Amino acid sequence: MSLVSIRTALLRQLSSISPTLPTAWENSKFEPVSGSAWQRVDILPAPPENTSIGTVNVVYESGIFQVLCKYPLNNGPNDATRRAELIKTSFPRGLSLTCDGVTLHIEKTPEIAPALPPSDGWYTIPVSIPYYAHIRS
Repeated sequence: MSLVSIRTALLRQLSSISPTLPTAWENSKFEPVSGSAWQRVDILPAPPENTSIGTVNVVYESGIFQVLCKYPLNNGPNDATRRAELIKTSFPRGLSLTCDGVTLHIEKTPEIAPALPPSDGWYTIPVSIPYYAHIRS
């Protein structure tokens, strides 16, 4: 259940950002509204690592919480960049989020990448949020 708890904690934090945006959640039907901004999320887990702390076995779960800020084309980059910066500041380095007894940590300051080529009809800025959690196994 650790990945479910990690996903839930990250999505709760994203949902707390104001103003809210329509969101394409993983494995959920979503139809963007033409001319309106929206965001898409993906959890990109890394392979788990097995470690020990004393006599306790621990699984180190880490990965990237990827948020794609999607904005209408031909309106310039500023609105999408502002949203990316808002997401970045909402997941500061060192932030701890807890769900179902699992505490995850934001490992580094989130990265705002250059805009993606508009192949899908939207101006898209990715925000990558690195996270990790130590989970007793």
